[in-house]
Amino acid sequence: MAGVGRHSLRGLIARRIAITVGLLWIISLLVFAATQVLPGDTASAILGKTATPESLAQLRAQLGLDRPVTEQYLDWLGGVVSGDLGRSLAAGLPVGELIGDRVGATLVLAAVTLVLLVPIALALGVLSGMRRDGKLDQLVSWLTLAGVAVPEFVTGTLLALLLATWLGWLPAVSLIPPGESPLAHPQFMVLPVLTLLVAGLASTVRLVRVGVAEAAESGYTEMARLSGISERRVVRRWVLPNALAAGVQVIALTAQWLVGGIVIVEMVFQYPGVGQTLVQSVQSQDIPVVQAVALIIAAIYVLLNLLADVALVLLVPKLRTRR
Repeated sequence: MAGVGRHSLRGLIARRIAITVGLLWIISLLVFAATQVLPGDTASAILGKTATPESLAQLRAQLGLDRPVTEQYLDWLGGVVSGDLGRSLAAGLPVGELIGDRVGATLVLAAVTLVLLVPIALALGVLSGMRRDGKLDQLVSWLTLAGVAVPEFVTGTLLALLLATWLGWLPAVSLIPPGESPLAHPQFMVLPVLTLLVAGLASTVRLVRVGVAEAAESGYTEMARLSGISERRVVRRWVLPNALAAGVQVIALTAQWLVGGIVIVEMVFQYPGVGQTLVQSVQSQDIPVVQAVALIIAAIYVLLNLLADVALVLLVPKLRTRR
């Protein structure tokens, strides 16, 4: 039976990986198609309004924009698979070299936020869920409801107004010198991280609270209490393990939300990450950079979902049972 379980688990993971690969291929199609319908023309954006029809045609031929769309897509996809993301039309540099530091800066911002967010969300969610309808639960519910209702750019603007403009404690924008790690300038990361924490904690705490409250009020925890087991042991042995599956999903959803939320926060604080790069590239019609950044963001989202699925299957044995 153990061998069958391991075989079933390997099969489930293999199927999810296959689904992920298929999703990434579909995403590549959507990203390429979306960049083809962007308003404006890349050659015109590079040469300007005074360009002649002859120069525009010559540049389109140099860039390969006069080739069939199918051929362009296959060439681009082949480059992506081999690690070649193309060349920036605006900067004239390889896309990987251009966005490498910015991808790293975004990952640092996301990692710092998650390191702070996960333990705080779990602690507040557990305390609130174990004291359902109490004063602490009501306070947490009101605060998180307010956090969910306020968009990230509003939260960031208010924090910048309070902590940077009025109190002067922090810089209002994150002007990190090019080529340097954001960790070397922590003062520039405080406002972006705080903004993401406020927005991320609001939804994460509420979801963790629901899972903990359901586990705390279940039949097996009531039976444990009636047996004279201490509340602390009930929480440690029955409530937390049974709420862990929901916690994994919540953390995965939060990490996926960060992929989109970081784009907005980076623009608010001028943080030098992929979000700011994406917006600037769309404005300058730098299609290779737009395609690369959009594909990277989508791939991170899909891979996080894959990791959450695998973790959930490992934590919940009944999910490995074939129906």
